[in-house]
Amino acid sequence: MGSDPQSRQVVDWEQLSKMFNRGFRMTRMGIAIVFGVLATVAVASAQPPAGGQRPQMTPEQQAAAAARREAEMNAPRPIPALDSVWMEQLTWMEIRDAIKAGKTTALILTGGVESNGPHLATGKHNYALAVMGEAIARKLGNALVAPIVTLEPGRPDSDRVAPGSVFLSPETYEAVLTDMSLSLKSMGFTNVVLMGDSGGNQNGMKTVAAKLTTRFNGKPARFFFIPEYYDYPSVRKYVQANGVPEKMEFEASSGSDGIHEEYSIDAIMMLHDPKTVRLEERIKANRATINGVSLLPVEKTLDMARKIVELRATQTVAAIKKAMSTTP
Repeated sequence: MGSDPQSRQVVDWEQLSKMFNRGFRMTRMGIAIVFGVLATVAVASAQPPAGGQRPQMTPEQQAAAAARREAEMNAPRPIPALDSVWMEQLTWMEIRDAIKAGKTTALILTGGVESNGPHLATGKHNYALAVMGEAIARKLGNALVAPIVTLEPGRPDSDRVAPGSVFLSPETYEAVLTDMSLSLKSMGFTNVVLMGDSGGNQNGMKTVAAKLTTRFNGKPARFFFIPEYYDYPSVRKYVQANGVPEKMEFEASSGSDGIHEEYSIDAIMMLHDPKTVRLEERIKANRATINGVSLLPVEKTLDMARKIVELRATQTVAAIKKAMSTTP
C-alpha cells in the first residue's frame, strides 16, 4: 500500500487534517488577531488621506500629469461645435475653444422655487432666466452662461415655508456662488458676472462678488454683481406705456389681483412655455387675465414678451459693459 500513489494521498490528507485541527485549537486566537490586523490594514488603505487630499505625486508623476493635460487642452475637436451659450449643453472641448476664441465672460444667474399664486409654476424665476440668459449672452457676444442657480436663500427650517418653496440657508447660498465663481475663474474665464431674478437673491450675490474682488483684485479674473438686471419697475413702466393697462404700481410686488404674478413675467414665461403659466387651463376656466389685462390673443402677448426681453437684455448688457469699463 505504501507504494500506491492514491493511498499515499489519502494518508497525507488525513495527517494534514489532524495537524490542522491541533494547530487550529492552539492558534485560533493568533489567527483571529492576524485577520483583525489584516482587516484593519485593508480598511485603512481604502480610506482617503486625511483632509480628502490625494497622495503627493512624485516629480515624475507631476510631469506626466502636466503633459497629459497639455495634450488634452490642445487636442483638436473632432466634430463641429453646437451653437449654444449654455455651458451644460456644450462639451468640455466646445467650452475650451469658446474661451480661446474670446468668450471669456461667464454669467451666473440665480432664480428660485417659490409660491407664485394659483397659476404660475414655482420655478417662475428659473423659466424667466432661461429666456433672459440666452438673450443677454447673445447680445454680449463674448459670454457663456453657467448652470442656473435654481434655489434662493431663505429659512429652510421655518415653520411657515409654503408648499413648493425650497430654500438654501444664506451661508449655503453664498458658498454655492463662491464655488461656482472660483470654478469659472479656474477654467479660464476672466470676467464672472452675477445677476438674480428674485429680490431675495441680491444681497448674497453682492456680498460674494465683493469678497472675491477683494481676494483677487482683478487677477486672473474680475467679479461683478449687476443689480440693474433686477429692474422690474422699469419693465412695468414700459409695459403700461406700450398699450398694456396693467393695474399695478411700478414699485409693487403684486397688482390688483393681489397675488405674486404680473403681466411681464407671464409674458416671458409664455415665451419659454405656455404650460408654465397654465394657459390652457386658465382659458377653460375663464382666468386668462392678470391684474385687469388679458393674456389673449396669445401672439399679442408673445410679441410684447419679445419686446420686454429686448428691453431687459439691452439695459443689462449696458450695465455690464459700464461696470467692466470702470473696474480695473
